Amino acid sequence: MFALSDTLQRRFAALKSTADFWALRHVQEGRESYWVRRRVAQAPSFSLDGGAMLTVRIAGVEAYAATSDISHCGLQDALERAEAIARALAGQHLLDVQAQPVPQARADDVMPGYAQSPAQPAHWFDWLLSEAAGIPQDSRLVDSHLGLVFTDHQQIYLNSAGACLRRAQRYVFPQVGVTASDGNDSQSRSFGGTHLARQGGAEVLGQLGVPGSAARIADEALQLLLAPNTPSGARDLLLLPDQMILQIHESIGHPLELDRILGDERNFAGTSFIRQEDFGHYRYGSPLLNVSFAPDVPGELASYGFDDDGTPARRELLIRDGILQRPLGGALSQWRSGLPGVANSRACSWNRPPIDRMANLNLEPGDKRLDAMIGGIERGILMSNNRSWSIDDARNKFQFGCEWGQLIENGELKGVVKNPNYRGISAQFWRNLRAVGDASTFEVLGTPYCGKGEPNQVIRIGHASPACVFADIDVFGGAA
Repeated sequence: MFALSDTLQRRFAALKSTADFWALRHVQEGRESYWVRRRVAQAPSFSLDGGAMLTVRIAGVEAYAATSDISHCGLQDALERAEAIARALAGQHLLDVQAQPVPQARADDVMPGYAQSPAQPAHWFDWLLSEAAGIPQDSRLVDSHLGLVFTDHQQIYLNSAGACLRRAQRYVFPQVGVTASDGNDSQSRSFGGTHLARQGGAEVLGQLGVPGSAARIADEALQLLLAPNTPSGARDLLLLPDQMILQIHESIGHPLELDRILGDERNFAGTSFIRQEDFGHYRYGSPLLNVSFAPDVPGELASYGFDDDGTPARRELLIRDGILQRPLGGALSQWRSGLPGVANSRACSWNRPPIDRMANLNLEPGDKRLDAMIGGIERGILMSNNRSWSIDDARNKFQFGCEWGQLIENGELKGVVKNPNYRGISAQFWRNLRAVGDASTFEVLGTPYCGKGEPNQVIRIGHASPACVFADIDVFGGAA
């Protein structure tokens, strides 16, 4: 663990600079991928990537340069390139960051169980093939895939103020998918991939319910193939956690990113319907809505002790009783705007600078059991597991589609329906939040795929949520 730590600290201490402040962030990441498609094992994939970002501040200008050469000469060269950029910007920069505080903490952030050795490739192929054997031999089941991706992440942050922050984490991304077709229609059902991910090792698979899931997913794909199309009209909508996390991500997470609110992302990722002056009083949702930045949840995908700028991470409520409290803004955006934020300045790798990103963004549980929520719906629909999404640049108007739907009539779950979709406007949708599930419905999930920034950064984000009910939502089916 931290095999390069002592070497990097010696090399950092030997760097020569005339900058007011300088920092190094080294990231090393290994990845293993195992897949079985149509009960046939695929070639495994292994990758290892590493390098360092050097950041300097000179007369209020901040600049950076990255390198995969972490020798003393390579680091010194990157540091000098960053200095040259900072000096070239003198007198032309938009921000003077001279007075912005710098981190000085020293700490280790190591995921529990990180030192345990992972299993060998043969074990995972045996496991995947055994799971694939649970898929029935039915001619209508035309495609299937099962996969496991493991990522090992180590990071070291050092700066000229004496900070030394080390992080070691391991991530697991399982995926199961089955497609059914009768020649006229095709329906897919999946488990994982875009939403099923946690920190940890092999134990995560059991925690998430992956073992034995392939047979259930195949059966549900066949049910969808035989199901009628989702009816259209206004209904109460019960969203299960695997769809709630997409709703939170797109219509709360992205609108609350402070750099987006400040206009930094308008030419690529878009803007936000939220304004700086909205914090502290804007009604984002019903009084049942409580949303937290929660970097302290064990095993959640983006739990950490310090962000990539060295700011200590602590839990904060972003929305309390439906009222907007604070944005997702790291130290630089907080300093620029004068607004309180959170420790969410994050980069996807060693060759990207940290920017404002979601991390663990969670909807806090309420007091309703799932059966009570269903029992309280006279005319509604349950939806699960996202399969399509569209939302405007301001993260306001949206339309989402799910894989799985079930009608709810007079407080009872009825038949399965296919192609379930719904649409709305973000704040209006959250103001229609009528019931929030209790801890028994609460699931810790996450996604490995969230893109933002120029150059683009795809980053891991944790989301946890209970099931929730929304009143009078416009739902509709696909093509008949």
